Amino acid sequence: MKPEDQIVDASGWTVRRNRAPQASGDVQSVAELCWAKAKQNPDRAACYFDDEPPVSYRDMAEETAALCGSLTRLGVGVGDTVSFQLPNWREAVIVNLAAAALGLVVNPISPIYRGAELRFILRDSRAKVVFIPAKYRSTDHSRLLEILRPELPELQHIIVVRGAATENSYEALIRDGRSHALKKLPHLNLDAVKMVMYTSGTTGPAKGVLHSHRTIAATHVDYRRLWEVCADDVMLMPSPVTHATGYVLGLEVPFYTDAPVAFMERWDPKHAITLINDLQATLCAGATVFLQDLVDTAEQFGDRIPSLRLFSCGGAAIPPEVIYRAAAATERCRAMRVYGSTEAPLVTKGWPEPADVGLAAETDGRISEFEVKIIDSAGQELPQGEPGEILVRGAPLMIGYTNPDDTEQAFDVEGYFKTGDIGFLTNDAALVITGRRKDLIIRGGENLSPKEIEDALLKHPAVKEAAVVAMPHPRLGEAVCAYIIVRAGAEAPSLLDLVELLEQEGLARQKFPERLEYVDSFPRTASGKIRKDILRDALKSALVIQHNT
Repeated sequence: MKPEDQIVDASGWTVRRNRAPQASGDVQSVAELCWAKAKQNPDRAACYFDDEPPVSYRDMAEETAALCGSLTRLGVGVGDTVSFQLPNWREAVIVNLAAAALGLVVNPISPIYRGAELRFILRDSRAKVVFIPAKYRSTDHSRLLEILRPELPELQHIIVVRGAATENSYEALIRDGRSHALKKLPHLNLDAVKMVMYTSGTTGPAKGVLHSHRTIAATHVDYRRLWEVCADDVMLMPSPVTHATGYVLGLEVPFYTDAPVAFMERWDPKHAITLINDLQATLCAGATVFLQDLVDTAEQFGDRIPSLRLFSCGGAAIPPEVIYRAAAATERCRAMRVYGSTEAPLVTKGWPEPADVGLAAETDGRISEFEVKIIDSAGQELPQGEPGEILVRGAPLMIGYTNPDDTEQAFDVEGYFKTGDIGFLTNDAALVITGRRKDLIIRGGENLSPKEIEDALLKHPAVKEAAVVAMPHPRLGEAVCAYIIVRAGAEAPSLLDLVELLEQEGLARQKFPERLEYVDSFPRTASGKIRKDILRDALKSALVIQHNT
């Protein structure tokens, strides 16, 4: 970055000045919007949660003000990081609002992460406070954090949600905070870091993506217009709020629009259809697997889900036939592919018009709020229709990574972000993704880093070399396949042996290989890099032969 483009944020991170054209109109923080709605429509439902009464804007503002009061008394201030590792619960919405109100940096962490990932994220984000469930599904989060705590010197407070009523419980903070609740929102720098969210990389540990209040607000501008979101809409949100989709189109939609959000804690397509019909939900956003399951279930039970009008779908590759099937199986739903990332949310917003079903199925959406250029390997811009690496620039673009070196490498001299994805532009100003330069595995919407898995596999004494690649999966889009070279004279480990190793290393179950291939050597480039494209192609061929025999 040029010196004039570098800013040292209150959080201590060095961020970049976004010189792309900014969204017009006043920008407000999500907390300011919540406060305003609590005054204008205090009893209107903002959110729905499983097995809970609707939560109004007044409820949201009052609980947020109480949490702000307690966080202030704990010594948390502007620029400090507050992490939360929560499912799609009401408390996640409140923590996000409180962080925005006080000028804190919020750090959503996926509940699937265990020791290895959690240790890295809490340390790298410099978290001062973390909100966790006492226990969730099969994990004792309280015990896990107590084990990790000695390695996290900056972590001062572990707040347990929905656990025992102790001094450090969320419930106690809300109860005690009501007597010294925040009365007035402080003035904030809207260009300051608002959020750090971690996304898997292909060349090492996860990267901390930094967004400001302004970049997140800019993300909301165009979908509201293009999707015509209004007070009559209800958004069903099955995606985790700790992912970019669930965060932007879940946690913040009730405040940046007049549409309430119905959160699903656990995905179940039959329950999703019930919720859509009961709440007359009109919008939904999620990974490919959610749309596939929803269409399958609608076809199975003959339910045409008449209220649903839009389903934006991204993450793993989306077969065009799924979009066409959604149109045929539902009364009026336009399912459509969209494209974006944690760094650059919603580069495209799909094709919501009924007449554009072909574009919705065959392209990855209409470009909006971003400038896009396609370049070749020499960095030269390519003409329309020719595939190359996708670079993007726009108001919603991140302001950097927690590691300044990562930031430096991620942008070109004109301030375009190098996505690492391959695609081309069409005559309709649409983007078509044809592949990924990166080797990320996208499993059911989860980004998995092959190198992280490979590094763990190499800890097995019998594994000489390992290469992890994506393999096709009929439901999840992609799954994990591990190729290994066994050390001379060693007994080849089984798939179960390696899974047990990864479990011991603290990796999430989603990262466990579902197939193991033994090879004597790897195909390599002249510089010695493993040709993972050849491994993927060989795997696809083997799966086709296996399927046909």
